[in-house]
Amino acid sequence: KMINLELPDLPYSKDALAPYMSVETLELHHDKHHMAYVTNGNKFIKENNLNEESIEEVVKKSYNSIAPVFNNVSQHLNHMHFWEIMKNNPNGKIPSELENKINEDLGSIENMKEAFINAGIGQFGSGWCWLVLNNGKLEITKTPNAENPIVHGHIPLLGCDVWEHSYYVDYRNRRPDYLKAFVDNLVNWEKVSELYSNNV
Repeated sequence: KMINLELPDLPYSKDALAPYMSVETLELHHDKHHMAYVTNGNKFIKENNLNEESIEEVVKKSYNSIAPVFNNVSQHLNHMHFWEIMKNNPNGKIPSELENKINEDLGSIENMKEAFINAGIGQFGSGWCWLVLNNGKLEITKTPNAENPIVHGHIPLLGCDVWEHSYYVDYRNRRPDYLKAFVDNLVNWEKVSELYSNNV
């Protein structure tokens, strides 16, 4: 049977991420933008008679072949990750297993944060920046538009949305300020650590 995408509830109230991400941003981003990916994704899955087992399979199959399906379903996957990976967590502590791995593969927590921010700044136009696991090693990557790292065989551990709708209300055109606020104050490091542990 066909996959049916559903808009997940946010795992926190809409005011939970303030002042780093406002109620207005979450209302627009979750209730309107993410909802549109779900609605359009379901429409295009049906039109293309796709009956893959999972959302991930739909994303991999439609990559570089069925753009309307890919764009909406991959964005749905990206956003499900994005909501889960955030909490109001100023200077949140990184669990030690993940911290050790970051130090080993990326030099230091500071280096990792800086590389993550720079990847987000360096993504021209819309897209995402990521901390991924690639063949057992942590890497910082960026992807254009809707692209999820799974299409490159990477496992996404932490993704940040750099489409303008993710930050324009709160930061206007200051993408670097948004990325810094995100990586310093909005990451649910326990969740990132859990994703890491489940995939090593």
